[in-house]
Amino acid sequence: MSSVEEFSFPFCITTHSFNKDRTNWAPNSNRIVSCSQDKNAYVWTLNQSTNKWKPTLVHLRLDRAATQVRWSPNEEKFAVASSSRSVAVCYFGEDNDWWVSKHIKKPISSTVLSINWHPNNVLLACGGTDMKARVFSGFIKGVDSKPAPSVWGERLPFGTICGEFESEYYGWIHSVSFSPDGNQLAFVAHDSTLTIVDPQNNSITSIKTSQLPYKSLLWIDTGRIVVSGHDGSPAVYIQSANGWELSTETQKKSSSLRNQSPNRSSPISKSSAFNMFKNMDSRMAPSINNEDIPSSASKTEVQGTISELRHSYGDQSSTFSSSSLDGKIVLWNLAVY
Repeated sequence: MSSVEEFSFPFCITTHSFNKDRTNWAPNSNRIVSCSQDKNAYVWTLNQSTNKWKPTLVHLRLDRAATQVRWSPNEEKFAVASSSRSVAVCYFGEDNDWWVSKHIKKPISSTVLSINWHPNNVLLACGGTDMKARVFSGFIKGVDSKPAPSVWGERLPFGTICGEFESEYYGWIHSVSFSPDGNQLAFVAHDSTLTIVDPQNNSITSIKTSQLPYKSLLWIDTGRIVVSGHDGSPAVYIQSANGWELSTETQKKSSSLRNQSPNRSSPISKSSAFNMFKNMDSRMAPSINNEDIPSSASKTEVQGTISELRHSYGDQSSTFSSSSLDGKIVLWNLAVY
């Protein structure tokens, strides 16, 4: 795996998105949806004549912060995770000419950190600080067509819980994602585990890693998952005859990076560390010269905490992107293992 493009910004990047032609957002409608800690969400539409974005307020009805938002595959709906112990499923109300919402609440008992739509546009996965990943129905009558039966169930009225799964060592669920065919669910947790749920074969595989906790995951295909997080570099898990395993290429790379990292016998000098803080601007954005970075550190292979992974050329592409808290967006090319 190697990086093919890298962009640096003077601020932390918590999320990013690409639209169909990589000029950025919902691939087909070219709308942006945003949410924030002020408990609001907006749908932004570009005015072609003025080239300005017009916001439309969403009737979200949250009493605490919104934490994540995701368009559904057909872009007729989106879901908003929140600290209100709920997920809001939002759709356009023709009668009122604005975006309205229905809430999924029970049995969610804490903040929802991550959401992901099933390819059928109806099922919705979520995970959060109650240490559980769940699959719900987000079916909206009058908006959605009746989905075909799947491994997750047949009758799917709104709010139906189709599965509930716990992290093995009770860590917060940082990211959830359905496989490309929708038949499996994967999630990563703060207990440094990756879990793959396969209801068709009635199996749950939980992998305890020696790495720092992962924050995001991405299915490349039904046999490969990319994960990333506090270690600052993507890792790949592949499905083999022995089950799900960390790629040998990833293991070699991790070992090499550990050998390069500063240790007690070769610490970062006090003056070097001082210069890094000294160069921060008034907005707390680091402005770091090459001389300030220890020669043993790799600027591309090791980033700050990676906050999110995204497909950059469609769901079946082996090229993906990462955003990180050190202000970088990197495009990666995944080698075929």
